[in-house]
Amino acid sequence: KLKVASPPLPEQQKIAKILSTWDRAISTTERLIENSTQQKKALMQQLLTGKKRLLDESGKRFEGEWDEVKLSSLAKSGKGNFTDGDWIESPHITEDGCRLIQTGNIGVGYFKNKNKRYISETSFNELKCTEVKVGDLLICRLAEPAGRACVVPDIGEEKMLTSVDVAIMNVDKAKSSAKYLSYYFSLEHTLYLVSALCGGSTRSRVSRTNLGTMKILLPDVIEQQKIATVLTNADKEIELLEQQLADLQQEKKALMQVLLTGKKRVKLND
Repeated sequence: KLKVASPPLPEQQKIAKILSTWDRAISTTERLIENSTQQKKALMQQLLTGKKRLLDESGKRFEGEWDEVKLSSLAKSGKGNFTDGDWIESPHITEDGCRLIQTGNIGVGYFKNKNKRYISETSFNELKCTEVKVGDLLICRLAEPAGRACVVPDIGEEKMLTSVDVAIMNVDKAKSSAKYLSYYFSLEHTLYLVSALCGGSTRSRVSRTNLGTMKILLPDVIEQQKIATVLTNADKEIELLEQQLADLQQEKKALMQVLLTGKKRVKLND
């Protein structure tokens, strides 16, 4: 019994043909994203394990053995440079103030700037919270998956903190690259090793102590930075494709709205 606006059959066919063009473009872009994601995954596996070495600034391939080090040794020396976030409860949450970075904001190798939560400056001081700064490495100790990490980007917040299930690491730039480490903690093998260190009867999590004792194979800082740059460029290509996909989907949605309601009529001889 539903009443449907129905133009003449030739016009229906022309509208369907136009929308099918957008469908094909969307499908092609989705395949490009999938292919680029798989290529980046393979590149990470090669570069972060030393199976493939890049060229240095002089055009020579990087050489030399990688060092095996404990994760905790890569933090700056001094108290508070490898620590946990703070225990924040619902009554502390406010509409604005100090940005609370939650476990859900930490993706596998990237930051998700969504579901914004805040606490007041007063609560921050009373709870003696640890301030999270741009460039810090955040490692989520809570599944799923435990061990995922990201570098804190500049998201325009004056002061930030994070939850107790997140380890905060101020990386010593003379020893390592925070961006490199975030990619290292994106490897399936690394996440598997972290999962093996997890415990807990209700929710699986890894302790900061166990994280700190993890052994990591590292090239020198210059090679780390080079690897991180290559992978960051791969991320940018994927992000560009994802934006193109979002634009195409929005364009199709707008086109459907005008074509399928008769607000815009097509020319049959085009």
